[in-house]
Amino acid sequence: MLSIHRHTQTLKTLASSFTNLPYSTQKRTYVDVYMKWKKDSYYDNIEHILRSSQLKSVLGLKNCIVQDPNRCIPISSISKKTRQFDVSTKIAQFLRKFPSIFEEFVGPEYNLPWFRLTPEATELDRLERIVYQTHADDLRDRLRKLILMSKDNVLPISVVQGMKWYLGLPDDYLQFPEMNLDSSFRFVDMEDGVKGLAVDYNGGDKVLSVLQKNAMKNRGEVNLEEIEFPLFPSKGCRLRVKIEDWLKEFQKLPYVSPYDDYSCLDPSSDVAEKRVVGFLHELLCLFVEHSAERKKLLCLKKFFGLPQKVHKAFERHPQIFYLSMKNKTCTAILREPYRDKASVETHPVLAVRNKYIQLMKNSELILKSRRRNSFGFSNEGVVEKDLDLDLDLDLDFEA
Repeated sequence: MLSIHRHTQTLKTLASSFTNLPYSTQKRTYVDVYMKWKKDSYYDNIEHILRSSQLKSVLGLKNCIVQDPNRCIPISSISKKTRQFDVSTKIAQFLRKFPSIFEEFVGPEYNLPWFRLTPEATELDRLERIVYQTHADDLRDRLRKLILMSKDNVLPISVVQGMKWYLGLPDDYLQFPEMNLDSSFRFVDMEDGVKGLAVDYNGGDKVLSVLQKNAMKNRGEVNLEEIEFPLFPSKGCRLRVKIEDWLKEFQKLPYVSPYDDYSCLDPSSDVAEKRVVGFLHELLCLFVEHSAERKKLLCLKKFFGLPQKVHKAFERHPQIFYLSMKNKTCTAILREPYRDKASVETHPVLAVRNKYIQLMKNSELILKSRRRNSFGFSNEGVVEKDLDLDLDLDLDFEA
């Protein structure tokens, strides 16, 4: 169901590199669009998005174990860190949910439960580190692009840390800057004593967004300011004629790359809104799952020049983004990579995360088998099935 309210907005003249853009001084009809959320089972059931939150906790605990010199830890060392690992139950109970990843044994002291990785998880951890090494340039480039989209090409360390999971960076990425970062990165002091990470852009090759690259690939040399967003409507979703007309006009507006200066834009103009949509599109293209919790993205407003009500961009453009309400949170998903797989490059870390998810699913079968045993049911077939659950650990590095 849609409601619309129209008013005219005069766009400010775009300064600097945008002065020659069409529509820069014309009046634009602005439509305040509201669309009720429409469920789409396809996006609601993307497995690596559904399990992402739980997987993040699993990998955090896995890293805690492998960082220990003995590669095993007593439960007492992590039992009070539920908040750190974002676990809603007792940590011991959480670890026992994944017997294919975490192996429990009686420790040498005080008869406490200890945990270590299973052989399958140990091997997968080794291959995960190979992925980080093999694709070090790709991961560094994604971090660089994130920072280059910010106001002054600098972000607080806390923001970078908060985006590590989405960018596919290892937990200790910033602890070893000499190994992971190149000379274009530097640590700086920001206002109020905040430490930041900056990128020095020497004005060399122009940084192009995914939309710009795809336009050049599909149409050859094009005007990079005349780019339309690919639209992927859900089945059965029909727009009113007035909304369709507004969307056609919106698509014709100048495209302002998230890597370009936007200070000259009128924040209330249609062009500024298209710039915000372009920023969110590019941001989700950089992420492993091309998705993120919406509340996490709202925390970026101050550093990327986003409007106070940036969340409305997801609601006003449901053919570009999808909002999933699964797992008691709102997850913003970019539709394009899931409907046109060739348009956005697959993140190199996604393959290994899917391997961990397979181990999580194997754990569910193991626990089911144990429950059957505890009730005295015959489980010959289940045991035989479990023996066949060897994880194929060969990673597709070209994914």
